[in-house]
Amino acid sequence: MKVSTRGDYASRALLSLALREDATPTSVRDIAERTGLPQPYLEQILLALKGAGLVRSKRGVGGGYVLARQASEITLGQIVAAVDGPIVVGDFGAPHENGACDHEGQCVLLSVWSEVGEHMRQHLDSFTLADMVERARGTVLQPVGPLA
Repeated sequence: MKVSTRGDYASRALLSLALREDATPTSVRDIAERTGLPQPYLEQILLALKGAGLVRSKRGVGGGYVLARQASEITLGQIVAAVDGPIVVGDFGAPHENGACDHEGQCVLLSVWSEVGEHMRQHLDSFTLADMVERARGTVLQPVGPLA
């Protein structure tokens, strides 16, 4: 799986909000400046994140975006899925039922691709924004070497 630019930018934007000590709304411009992300693209991403219920917005003076839930309740899997759609290995479709395969080996591979996609979703969902805040602040060691 390759995390898209949208998925990366969305994760960076929400991490920026999570790193703020206070829960005051942060403008798109401020998020863009702090993260180095392009503001027009960031605006689109934040709208998608708002639609997914991951951020809330406030209009007017002192307005901006805040996390809609605690950082410990938002996972990287939810963020990526909010801007990129369901996390899958490829666009192969679901495994066939009862061995009804159209082509040799198709059912076996469709099943494996489905399992790999599920593993990726579970792995991304095992990381919360709160975990990323701890890593960003250096309060937890980052793993080295291959994934478990």
